[in-house]
Amino acid sequence: MSNNELLNLSQLRAFRLVADTGSATRAAATLFRAQSAVTRSVQELESALGEPLFDRSPSGMLPTPVGRAVLKRCERIFAELEELAQWCSARQARRRPAVEGALPAYLLNTRRLQLFIALARHRHMQSAAKTFGITQPAVSTAIRVLESGAGLILFHRSPRGIQLTTEGETFLLRVRRALNELRHIPDDIAATHGKIQGTVTVGALPLGRTLILPKAIARMTKENPRVHTITNESAYEALVADLRAGDIDFILGALRDNDASSGLKNERLMSSDMALLVRRDHPLAHTRDLTIVDMRGAQWVLPRSNAPARALFEAQFKRMKVKPPTPTVETADLAVIRGLLFDTDMIAALSAHQLHLEIQSGQLAVLDVKLHNTRRDIGLTMRSTGNPSPAARALIDAIRLSVVDVARTTSG
Repeated sequence: MSNNELLNLSQLRAFRLVADTGSATRAAATLFRAQSAVTRSVQELESALGEPLFDRSPSGMLPTPVGRAVLKRCERIFAELEELAQWCSARQARRRPAVEGALPAYLLNTRRLQLFIALARHRHMQSAAKTFGITQPAVSTAIRVLESGAGLILFHRSPRGIQLTTEGETFLLRVRRALNELRHIPDDIAATHGKIQGTVTVGALPLGRTLILPKAIARMTKENPRVHTITNESAYEALVADLRAGDIDFILGALRDNDASSGLKNERLMSSDMALLVRRDHPLAHTRDLTIVDMRGAQWVLPRSNAPARALFEAQFKRMKVKPPTPTVETADLAVIRGLLFDTDMIAALSAHQLHLEIQSGQLAVLDVKLHNTRRDIGLTMRSTGNPSPAARALIDAIRLSVVDVARTTSG
């Protein structure tokens, strides 16, 4: 199911209430709608999914196994939207606070929320309209309904185009999370039939993407050929923003401090030490018992100044009361690092397993120098409250198994 074919939130809400109350009649009373309208919503949802969601009997309506899978995902979807409704209400000092758990109608139109996300991304009304094959006035109307319902200004116009307001940024985060949960429902249903499918998007940091991730993807794809994997190699800060919004499923790489208030959680998988790498015929390649001070005049390829690995490198000089060297090149791109090491006398500071294949083949060498306290934990970073899709769970399981292989391959 593509982004333009997401399920109807109003129908899902009706389904959820029928499941909670066990009756279309009781759900209709809660929604202040006719029973026939609720029944029709559930039937249309079942038709869209191609699955029965309830076992119907004179005593009531009980969710089928598929219905229970959909209901579990609905809990996350509507938790996000209900919290958004509460937040909007709290921003409006003159309005009565929203009833906890209440979900206003303006948040229950899937297409309207998709248009909001599209406009936030394109920052251009016509481009957002073109994405959905509709007119520009239709986009304007959708945004006005959202702003009126929320009681907030979500966009403002500037010389640089249409920009989100501060409130619009927060609104966007919740909407993205809700719709990203929504897109997992067809895959949850397939999983109830033993079929793992869908798309998993991984935030791939340097320490995770050289050995662990390729092995894991190969293992997972062999067992689940219907899964499509996307890797995102952005900087850590950008990956965290996408993880919070649900645009990526998890991050694999060097772990940062686990802050309970961040809404994220870490799972340590293995550790890796920093090494100093050079080409195989480098003048220092076969020198024994080097010290970091012996190399302060070298040309260095180093991580960027704000990277944790850079601080670990510079600490080697500071502990010797020597000023850290100024790098010739700052990069985390392994293709760039590899090319520079092959063609120059530069020295690179990074984890040896990032270029394990080149070291194993003899193209690169690890300098014989003792570094202190450079060990970094490698693992998974996930949302604390998230419910990974079946495809994401399959890849996470494969990563855990592949770590054992990588540790065996790189030991010694």
